[in-house]
Amino acid sequence: MGHSDADVVAHAVIDAMLSAAGLGDIGTQFPDSDERWRDADSIEMLRQVSALLAEDGWQLANADCTVICDRPMIAPHRDQMQELLSAAAGGPVTVCGKRTEGLGNTAGIVAHAVALVIDGRKQ
Repeated sequence: MGHSDADVVAHAVIDAMLSAAGLGDIGTQFPDSDERWRDADSIEMLRQVSALLAEDGWQLANADCTVICDRPMIAPHRDQMQELLSAAAGGPVTVCGKRTEGLGNTAGIVAHAVALVIDGRKQ
């Protein structure tokens, strides 16, 4: 449940890319107070962030996202997730899944991402 489609992995990558480029965060670019983002497609939002970075002279070198959840299992979907995220982000995105193994809250999904961006004007 969320204001957009709440794709936690795409949202983590969006935040990492925006932060690395000094362009705020997902709430800055896609505020939940703006109804045009209600039920928005997170992959499309990721495409828009990639374009925003490019307009500002940045290019994604790579991003990595760790997803922490017991269900769904990430491994069977990893390749498809990486392909979709990488195409939308404009650079390689890797995903790894970690399980809580019964520790803590297992009802939700947590995703942490880090991104490296490079000055696209210097290439």
